[in-house]
Amino acid sequence: MHTVLYFSPDGVIYEARAYTRADIAALVYDFALESLTSADRQFDFWFTPSTRPCHRPVNRCATEMLLATTGFTADTVPLLRGAVVVTTHDSDGGLDGLSWQQLDLLAQKARSLTKRDVRVLGRRIGREKRSRKSDSPGYRAAGQSAVKAPPTSNSVPAM
Repeated sequence: MHTVLYFSPDGVIYEARAYTRADIAALVYDFALESLTSADRQFDFWFTPSTRPCHRPVNRCATEMLLATTGFTADTVPLLRGAVVVTTHDSDGGLDGLSWQQLDLLAQKARSLTKRDVRVLGRRIGREKRSRKSDSPGYRAAGQSAVKAPPTSNSVPAM
């Protein structure tokens, strides 16, 4: 069995089964797959490149796991969006499932993030979220309509 970790966009992590790249593509809802490999070349992070980040929020759990398993810093780690699948590969580079030892290692690495890493990453995600929100046309239109007109002479109470 090929056990993989599925990081859902809403932050929940599931064990899933995937035997081929097509299975991974079905899990992330796209066939334009990209992958990044951990620093020890043990874990592969499968995701779809974000052509429209405004429609796909950052997957914080997957990004934290990528940070914990690579040489990226909290300032430089790519912000993964949407669904992400973590697998491993065999000696020929083919898709392989995660062993229970690898699952334990991932859990251990996730706990190794420092408070500073979590804080810096949280600030980056917050800034990105605010900029995405302020760039959306609906946000600007709502903000413009909420501007109040200056008071008129009729609305000022007499003394």
